[in-house]
Amino acid sequence: MNKMVHPRGTSRTGSRQRPLLFGSVRAGAGRLGAAALSALKGTTPATWQSPFRGVPATDMARQTPLRTRTPAASRGFTLVEVLVAITIMSMLALLSWRALDGMTRTQTLTQQRADELLRLQAALGQWSADLDAVVETGEVTALDFNGRVLRMTRRDSTEIGLHSPGLRVVAWARHDGRDVTDGSPATTSARWMRWQSPPITRRDQLARAWQRAADWGQGSTRGTGNSPDGGSDAEIALLPIDQWQLFYHRGETWGNPLSSVGRESTGGVVTEQSQLPNGVRLVLTLSAGQSLTGELVRDWVRPALQGSLP
Repeated sequence: MNKMVHPRGTSRTGSRQRPLLFGSVRAGAGRLGAAALSALKGTTPATWQSPFRGVPATDMARQTPLRTRTPAASRGFTLVEVLVAITIMSMLALLSWRALDGMTRTQTLTQQRADELLRLQAALGQWSADLDAVVETGEVTALDFNGRVLRMTRRDSTEIGLHSPGLRVVAWARHDGRDVTDGSPATTSARWMRWQSPPITRRDQLARAWQRAADWGQGSTRGTGNSPDGGSDAEIALLPIDQWQLFYHRGETWGNPLSSVGRESTGGVVTEQSQLPNGVRLVLTLSAGQSLTGELVRDWVRPALQGSLP
């Protein structure tokens, strides 16, 4: 039996085999790689040398670190970072609260001081207005101070021209801590207070109001309530004070209101005009803890006073 000669690249059974192209592929890749390296390096393969020539494989592995990518889903904050962030936010919140609390306290204190100053100005303004409106009646002393309460007769504040609702009896005194119904802040310290009667048009009304003012100054009666002559008496607490003093200016000097020095007119007779002093000096000792403390001096000069020529 004659043997058939199979062509190269086919099997013995007659079926065709794939051509063996591994050698040709390697040769082609070698040529393409040399050409690509020549193009990239700008030189010929004969003159270009690799930077890793003569370097051991272990050293080359150390010089070329591996780059790894962490999946985005695995990124986050650690527990230590979260605790540090919470601590910092807590400190910022605490500092902010202290700053706001300090601002609130400062605003409250400033408003309180401003209210106290306004109350003081209103009290001194009422004091001057009462003295400016003092009138002589011929029945009682227009300005009387017994060492505890100052009583006076004054025109009504609503008097306009010839229309007058009547006179009023006004009293000023210092009272120890007592309850009042004027809406003023409650306190146990002594306060400077003012009392006034309803309008008066008759002599008997004037006498009774004058006596009620004296009783109120001694603390034996309350300052508010219905008057037997109609209307109602009223009192108001003005300022917390430790003490108060009065001085009258008569002649050429300031003296005790209870003294008769300077009251005599020509011939030693006390006249109606000489009963009213030329000036009144008020000395208030303000209680501690207010916007203003210490002694406060306020002088009042009679509006009708005329200076004498030398």
